[in-house]
Amino acid sequence: MNIDPPIIDAHAHIFTARMPFAADAWIRPDYEYPVATYLDDLDRHGISFGVIAAASLYGDYNDYTLWALRTHKRLRATIAPDPTAPLCQLQRLNDQGVVGVRLQLKERAPLPEIAGFEYRKYLNRLADSGMHLELNAGATHLSQLLPALKDTGVNVVVDHFGLLRSPAGIAGEGFQAVLRALDYGNVWVKISAGFRLERELLHAAAEKLLSSAGADRLFWGSDAPFVGKEPDMSYVAALRIFHDLVPNAAIRRKISDAALRFYCF
Repeated sequence: MNIDPPIIDAHAHIFTARMPFAADAWIRPDYEYPVATYLDDLDRHGISFGVIAAASLYGDYNDYTLWALRTHKRLRATIAPDPTAPLCQLQRLNDQGVVGVRLQLKERAPLPEIAGFEYRKYLNRLADSGMHLELNAGATHLSQLLPALKDTGVNVVVDHFGLLRSPAGIAGEGFQAVLRALDYGNVWVKISAGFRLERELLHAAAEKLLSSAGADRLFWGSDAPFVGKEPDMSYVAALRIFHDLVPNAAIRRKISDAALRFYCF
């Protein structure tokens, strides 16, 4: 299979053995995936740009990612959220290549109080600093968060097809909320980590997103280094999944172009 590369990988994680794990880390990798290895993967497959996503395994430890941004201008990143960050700090981070904050909610985690003063202040500061909110959340959270974020002025990116952990699949409340939110004008979806879904569900979700949103609202990400699925995955396999889901090269290019614009390359 001849694989023409996307221009940008909009979702990957980098880490070293020295980084501290959060107390509630769901897995603790016994290997490293440093930025140099990630860039080697991009170069090996002809990909120009990458976006580092904050990993829940490391909580609010963003130091290594910030160093990588300072060192490699072909990268952008989201970091773990700090709702108390002042506007000047968020603006400085944005100047360094931090394009957003990643809000990761475990299945039974309490819902953020989006309508409350503290969170509305935070969302205003994100919008004013040119940063977006990246949601890594399941069905119940998405069904409540996405309508609440509609008129906040903040752009929203939904990770990993909206997770699709519901037994109802694409008919579930979370995915249906994502489809509705695509009409709001401030929501995008990452078709990333497809290897974590059953093939039939993966194809159904991708087809529905493409027909509902079009390529301009979708981003592709590898989710390298495929934490928890390493024996079954490779970077080439991630690219093959993308080609399988979006066989039309012109549509794949539109997805890349949308990501280039959104992530400020």
